[in-house]
Amino acid sequence: MTAAAPLPLRFQVGARTLFAIRRRLVRVGLSLDGALDRRTPALPPLGHGDHGYLITSLAARHEAAIRSARPHLLAVERQRYMRRYAHLSGGFDAYLGALSSNTRSTLKRKTRKFRESFGELDFRTYRSPAEIATFHDLAISLSRMTYQERLLDAGLPEGEAARAQMVHLTTHDRVRAFLLFAEGAPIAYLYCPAEGDTLIYAHLGYDPAFAAHSPGAVLQFEAMRALVEEGRFARFDFTEGDGQHKRQFATGAVECVDLLLLRRTPANLLLAGGMRGFDVSVSVVKRVLAATGGGRLVSRIRR
Repeated sequence: MTAAAPLPLRFQVGARTLFAIRRRLVRVGLSLDGALDRRTPALPPLGHGDHGYLITSLAARHEAAIRSARPHLLAVERQRYMRRYAHLSGGFDAYLGALSSNTRSTLKRKTRKFRESFGELDFRTYRSPAEIATFHDLAISLSRMTYQERLLDAGLPEGEAARAQMVHLTTHDRVRAFLLFAEGAPIAYLYCPAEGDTLIYAHLGYDPAFAAHSPGAVLQFEAMRALVEEGRFARFDFTEGDGQHKRQFATGAVECVDLLLLRRTPANLLLAGGMRGFDVSVSVVKRVLAATGGGRLVSRIRR
């Protein structure tokens, strides 16, 4: 049985959290397999003191069934997005063929320009216990430079416990990690644990001093090549949320929603109304800024 826990319900503008309100929720986080499943997911019962459910990566086709089965609960859609993934079987030419011609051209151009700037690509794969320990040592310094770490507290996990967990995954061949080097130093990292035959996009970052050279895109492109050629994994899961990077490398997608279901208490009614109003206001402001030429400000808000 999935236990409820106090979870923050964030009021966000892009990736920035302005404030959060906690509720005791049963979190049902669906994997890629769960999102692709044609069956409506089953939810565990709520405990007496639980406020409701937070369901993430629910396939949009199941939303109506989930809502209608629990009419006594308040339903708030937090976000709707395409959960993207890539097929890793069939060879690298087949993978490239599933991308748009514009994407193929863009990725090849970025890789070519990177080679012109820094010479032969120094791209390395890490999978054994010793290799993953080395990867962690090298990638941590990069992670501390990234906006994911500075603004979102979402950089590569640090500390001995995180390192030990990464090393443990290697004992069951459940992790791949990658580094891209330039001028003798690592400038971009990608860390991917696995669930079964699906590799998960967990942490990507790069040295902002090299941003003009597209190190994240070059690293991801070479990682996809290595994974397809290795043949160990069937899919690459770009996880919840959407973005240009994920759209660029994915070959498939399923429309998903993050759905909040709350008990109908006065406090929750007020909270649900506040979240809906806040989300609508943010959406309107973004549309107005985009329509009036505030593109740079919109981009800053999204980050």
